[in-house]
Amino acid sequence: MKRRNLLAGALGAGVLIVNKGSLTLAQTPAAGGDVKMMLLPKFLGIAVFDQANAGAQEAAKELGSVGPDFVGPTAENSVAGQIEFVTNAPAGGYEVVMLSNNSGDQIVPAAEAAQEAGTLVVTWDSPIPDGSGESVFVAQVDFTETGVVMADMALSILGEEGGPFAILSASPDAANQNAWIAAMENALKDPKYAKLTLLETVYGDDQSEKSYEQAQALIDKHSDMKLIMAPTSVGIVSAAKAVQDEGLGDEIKISGLGDPSEMVEYTLNGIAPEFALWSFIDLGYLTYYTSYLLATGQITAEEGQKFTAGRLGDYEITKDPTRPDVDALRVLMGPFSVYNKDNVQAAADAIKAASGA
Repeated sequence: MKRRNLLAGALGAGVLIVNKGSLTLAQTPAAGGDVKMMLLPKFLGIAVFDQANAGAQEAAKELGSVGPDFVGPTAENSVAGQIEFVTNAPAGGYEVVMLSNNSGDQIVPAAEAAQEAGTLVVTWDSPIPDGSGESVFVAQVDFTETGVVMADMALSILGEEGGPFAILSASPDAANQNAWIAAMENALKDPKYAKLTLLETVYGDDQSEKSYEQAQALIDKHSDMKLIMAPTSVGIVSAAKAVQDEGLGDEIKISGLGDPSEMVEYTLNGIAPEFALWSFIDLGYLTYYTSYLLATGQITAEEGQKFTAGRLGDYEITKDPTRPDVDALRVLMGPFSVYNKDNVQAAADAIKAASGA
């Protein structure tokens, strides 16, 4: 079973669910009522996921609904923990699970079972790779563009001379990081990146200590390495700290995707001259809006559906062009912000103020 299409009908308080030939009646509240939702990040303890929760809570308040339950596994138990949360969601009375998937396609049986039981699964940040069990993916940015942005930052930092670099990613099962790395590898085929040489990709599982150790191992292994590209907010901080602790800030630079509030020190001291990200507060906000409107039957999980998400404006559900071989839908947020010494402090201050930190 792929994603579930919702068709609001004249069925009292219910919504008719069409599941590729099967019909299910899922009870949903009228618009403006409470919708019980779960916000399920890859795991707890990550600043950007806390920011997404702040955005989701903001949206719930605007819509007059109860805020989502912000729950998740530990980093060490991320895959099995996510599967367990999704499996138990219907029995817990959840109408929507908003999932940042860290389990690859391993989550599919649980997601499909949840959908069959009447619980929507809306992914955000990281989708289900083949789209199975997923109603729609709320994408922070276009994944293909992410690879180009990372290649451009590497070229900007290393200059015309280029040089060898390595990638420090999160988990091998993280669909978003895998897609970004693939997009960067494809971007590197452009002749303008000819002098950038990718040495290898390693994984720190989005755990600070393991990412730090992996960064140290890269430093020890590749004496000619000039840059570590980390498309993970945990890995980029850990790599920057490893370079700083080794006293190699002039020889090795750090870039990737990071939280400005965590990267100020390393950007201002020159270790991480440029990095990029999007607003996780806005991502949580948009995810909640999308999920709420789906759950209340105000929109359906179908291509061409248009809606307004509060302060963020208008959006449309489209086919996901970054997963062309599967039946998957996307809501695209955007845009990227690239941070450097000129804007990182202001961005960090704004994030802390908006998230109540």
